[in-house]
Amino acid sequence: MNGLLSQEAKEKLLRKDEITGSEILLRTLLLEGVECVFGYPGGAVLYIYDAMHDNPDFRHLLTRHEQGAIHAADGYARSTGKIGVCLATSGPGATNLVTGIATAFMDSVPLVVITGNVPTTLIGTDSFQEADIVGITQPITKHSFMVQRAEDLAWTLRAAFRIAGTGRQGPVLVDIPKDVSAERTAFVYPTSVELPGYSEAPRPSAAAIEELAEAIHAAHRPVVLAGGGVISSGASAELERFLRLTGFPVATTLLGLGSVASAYPGWLGMPGMHGTYAANQALIGCDLLIAVGARFDDRVTMKLDGFARNARIAHIDIDAAELGKLVPTSICIAGDAKQVLGELNSVLEKEEDKRARRLEQISSWTDHVHLLSERYPLQYRDSDTTLKPQYVMEMIADTTGGEAIVTTDVGQHQMWAAQFGRYVRPRSFLSSGGLGTMGFGFPSAIGAQIGNPDRIVVSVNGDGGMQMCSQELAICAIHNIPVKIAVFNNRTLGMIRQWQELIYEGRYSHIDLSGSPDFVKLAEAYGVKGLRASSKQEAEAAWQEALSTPGPVLIDFEIDPNELVYPMVPQGEKLENMILGDFEDDGFR
Repeated sequence: MNGLLSQEAKEKLLRKDEITGSEILLRTLLLEGVECVFGYPGGAVLYIYDAMHDNPDFRHLLTRHEQGAIHAADGYARSTGKIGVCLATSGPGATNLVTGIATAFMDSVPLVVITGNVPTTLIGTDSFQEADIVGITQPITKHSFMVQRAEDLAWTLRAAFRIAGTGRQGPVLVDIPKDVSAERTAFVYPTSVELPGYSEAPRPSAAAIEELAEAIHAAHRPVVLAGGGVISSGASAELERFLRLTGFPVATTLLGLGSVASAYPGWLGMPGMHGTYAANQALIGCDLLIAVGARFDDRVTMKLDGFARNARIAHIDIDAAELGKLVPTSICIAGDAKQVLGELNSVLEKEEDKRARRLEQISSWTDHVHLLSERYPLQYRDSDTTLKPQYVMEMIADTTGGEAIVTTDVGQHQMWAAQFGRYVRPRSFLSSGGLGTMGFGFPSAIGAQIGNPDRIVVSVNGDGGMQMCSQELAICAIHNIPVKIAVFNNRTLGMIRQWQELIYEGRYSHIDLSGSPDFVKLAEAYGVKGLRASSKQEAEAAWQEALSTPGPVLIDFEIDPNELVYPMVPQGEKLENMILGDFEDDGFR
């Protein structure tokens, strides 16, 4: 199943045969261009799995846990821009997907999540492996469907794909009772799907775009905040054009990394709790803040009364509900970032005569923030006796030229990957942002590798998160999925330890992971090459061996458990209250 059907294959799938609901499901997924379904079977979906048995065109990847399936589908979606699909059975199979659904919902990732359920005659009777998964997931999906007739299945699936992939993207659940998957009916693939009341994307206001253009001309201390919405909408080229037209500096959120190439001269880095000094100072001191596809998450803004307090704020977002939700916004533009930036660029291009004056007007500001970037870069104290995680991330970035897809789990390693990694194009940094889901990193890398077979995919994990998903090593080995797995092993829950050290006066409570497995032996037990490194020389040798190995490789990087992520703004503090670590003693400010 490659997502590109020949005309002959398409015509064969479109035949109006009388087939089962299970066959309707498989045909519809093929017609929707689905390349791979990640799943795990069970009693309520056995008719569906039986239909796969004689369908060589249908690709299914059997994960070792339902959560692995949905995170893999998520990684596939984030890295390709296509809709990820996963499949699980009723009851515990469905409820094991909940964390992954919430992860995708918080980060606006398009998924179609298919679950089986007990037969319609048993729904509501507390029958074996019954769970109201539609009710359970209503707060964390764009929409949830229960299909009660096989003849409605094709339409429902088409509707699910349209809802998941348009507007503010997100997960859609389709629940299929077992008798529906067995029921026979004529296959009718709807040519279109009408969804009364559903708005795919609001049309941006021309007046608001003109107002923003005027604000751009008037600004003396502007900054752009680019979020994940830029990547979702495919607006990176339009954003780059806007930055070149205006000369404005830009910061990118965690999920916006890659929307602007790391080498772009006006890039200030990531702002917020573990953001760069320059990015945070720019947000504090700006007089015009243009947020594009960013939702002003609390890890970016920190204490709101310290965020952009002297700025006129313009907010571009596809979801009108985000506009003005957290910060006072004077220019609200509801619309797709690609369309809005394209129209804004057209306005600015017509006013080219104002460009020289505008560049002169902001020159002292841009010189100031660029000087901050040069004087106060992200840095760390190198060591010849311990392996520093920042060094490992720099090594990965240097050897891949920033072209690798990097997925992360959640914790200190996630921040080091964001700070010291380099990303030259969008959809290259994949991480659980809004929900902060441990266990996300490794399975999402598998999905990313399936969707991008010709790219290097690096899974960066802590030793805590790796143990929440390590069973998926099996499918890397069996299918020779060549993910390069980096475990930043400090034998502790690093980020929790950091908070306990800095905020809870060193009262370390239940964070010791020294009983973790030998990750090299664990990898080898699953059939994956395992390597270990505890010094720079060993790290470089192991990484080069991993890159030259055609299949999957796990490297256990033994890092210093005392290493902390800096800068840091403690939760509840203003952006200006940054803890800079050891470098404060060196006059880092």
